Amino acid sequence: MSEDETREIQPAAVAAGPVLRAAERGVPMLSGRELKRMATDGGFTVDETTGNRMISALEDILEALNNRWATLSKLETSPPLSATSTAKWVAQHTVNTAADERGLLTQLRQAKEELPQYIEAIREAKRRYADTESGTRGELESFHDRF
Repeated sequence: MSEDETREIQPAAVAAGPVLRAAERGVPMLSGRELKRMATDGGFTVDETTGNRMISALEDILEALNNRWATLSKLETSPPLSATSTAKWVAQHTVNTAADERGLLTQLRQAKEELPQYIEAIREAKRRYADTESGTRGELESFHDRF
């Protein structure tokens, strides 16, 4: 790789660094319940088109998780490796990495639980947006009619 190619790659790696560190620190995410509360209180609103796109994307993710869950669940079982100490350690490490508190399967299970709540929150946010937009339109029309 030439020096110029190396320089082109480095900024992308540097830019990704803070994102990874934030995730590693366990920065708390907004729960579906909290997002729903925000939507109900009017702190989170979204227009129909954007909301529908968000819901569609989340439903696609949820569907993919559900369709692949049996395959993903295999990560909870020790992979068939040799009987050496190293192989046993690697097999156990694989299971632990997938199923511990920060493991892939743990995170995916949480996503399966949260995504439906996010979808419901977005639906509520769309209703709030439509109500606000309708009210504003009515006020503007009545203002226009007076003058």
